[in-house]
Amino acid sequence: MNGNIQLLTDTLAAAREEGRAALIAYLPAGFPTVDDGIAAATAVLDAGADVVEIGLPHSDPVLDGPVIQTADDIALRGGVRIADVMRTVREVHGATGKPVLVMTYWNPIDRYGVEHFTAELAEAGGAGCILPDLPVQESALWREHAGKHGLATVFVVAPSSRDERLAAITAAGSGFVYAASLMGVTGTRESVGREAESLVGRVRATTDLPVCVGLGVSDAAQAAEVAGFADGVIVGSAFVKRLLDAPDLPAGLAAVRTLAGELAQGVRRRA
Repeated sequence: MNGNIQLLTDTLAAAREEGRAALIAYLPAGFPTVDDGIAAATAVLDAGADVVEIGLPHSDPVLDGPVIQTADDIALRGGVRIADVMRTVREVHGATGKPVLVMTYWNPIDRYGVEHFTAELAEAGGAGCILPDLPVQESALWREHAGKHGLATVFVVAPSSRDERLAAITAAGSGFVYAASLMGVTGTRESVGREAESLVGRVRATTDLPVCVGLGVSDAAQAAEVAGFADGVIVGSAFVKRLLDAPDLPAGLAAVRTLAGELAQGVRRRA
């Protein structure tokens, strides 16, 4: 197994051996600026996250909520390009030695060229890609090049995915499986949490890959709850919101460091 994906695999395995879930953070490249985004992702990893996903900002992020859409808009207005995403991966991985993935819609890769994208991501030290809108039945070209360069292909599953589709997705994926749901507003979180837990069980029936859950987690108690049934807890909007709400970059970096530390304690505590 190539060193890029091997680092991700080893990191998730080490968390499991410690009897805890991994903490996976998400931040968009180029937000608030390219340099500031690199600083923020590095801070989150240094403060306790195990893995970071770097978002490739997209003009029509249909699967993202308003917080991430706002950050993407700031990054795009700042002129962020794929080269900046690769630089972010390179510098964050180089500074921390931890796994760095890219999360992106398919269209930018398709326009850029699959071979160029995978080669550059591997060269930058990236561990792989999360592709939320790439259907598994249309993924052969991507998986061919990702495999050649030792990159993980992380597919996203949802509670609406049928069991036979789950099996097809997990058979084609590598690194881990991203189980997506929504934490919901106060009063609905318990039932949505049960739905996510059920989804994790259904996914595990089809694969030995770790199952990591993105549920709208924003604090240590929620992280502990999800860590009780998932191999990894994915947190994105809460980090982005800390940066959006901060009066300046130093305050934003302090805020994401604090949140990462609290969440790292949460995934170790479990529910």
